[in-house]
Amino acid sequence: MSTLVAFHAHPDDESLAMGGTLARASAEGHRVVVVVATNGDHGEKPEGTTVAQLVETRKREMEASCAVLGVHRLVWLGYDDSGMTGWEQNKAPNAFINADTEAAAQKLAKVLVEENVDVFTTYDWHGNYGHPDHISVHKVGYRAAEIAGVSEVYEATMNRDSFRRMQEMARGSGEIAEGDDFDVDGPADDGNPMGMPENELTHRVDVGSYLEQKRESLFKHASQITDSSFVSKMPPEVFALAFGTEWFLKRGAPVEPKQEWIFS
Repeated sequence: MSTLVAFHAHPDDESLAMGGTLARASAEGHRVVVVVATNGDHGEKPEGTTVAQLVETRKREMEASCAVLGVHRLVWLGYDDSGMTGWEQNKAPNAFINADTEAAAQKLAKVLVEENVDVFTTYDWHGNYGHPDHISVHKVGYRAAEIAGVSEVYEATMNRDSFRRMQEMARGSGEIAEGDDFDVDGPADDGNPMGMPENELTHRVDVGSYLEQKRESLFKHASQITDSSFVSKMPPEVFALAFGTEWFLKRGAPVEPKQEWIFS
């Protein structure tokens, strides 16, 4: 069997971006390793919680999520959450946005070599929605793959066109009023639209059989996925529509027809 190493920015990104893929890979007998760049210290902070307490909470939540998904090893690179573009936290010395790319890549490459990785995932060029840490994951990820000599590199991303189609369905059913929904084609955190257009994506991974694990892993991040969050309010059929397929881009691979699995 093969080894998959998935590189993510914050605790809970592993579940939102590719929880089904991680669970499927593990269930099929592959070794699954998750590397997290930051401690998520600028995520949602419950009232009365200190930053230090939030960091410890998110670490425990991440460990619980990984257990649900069947992850065999969890690695923390040790950086702080940089926050969104323009936040004061962008200036913090240990923020991932300020990490030396070469130094961070060397840390990650060490894991890739230790694991003798077969398949490695990072993010698309603008980090799916422009978050500074996600963009750094893309840069550091590719450099680490280069150092470690890894050729099977996939970019975890979102399908912009699929998201738009779901919005149109929701409008048609009256679940979303015209003008009230998020503009998928509008500027995200870095000024670019979220995700990637479907005609640029190479891999469409069906994770329908692993949705319960994905949902359970999401809710292990209880400090971030609260009862009032949009995910919590999704009926099972809507959750399946939104999260039942995970999308990847492998540079140089044909975009048509869509390939179904990253282990091929």
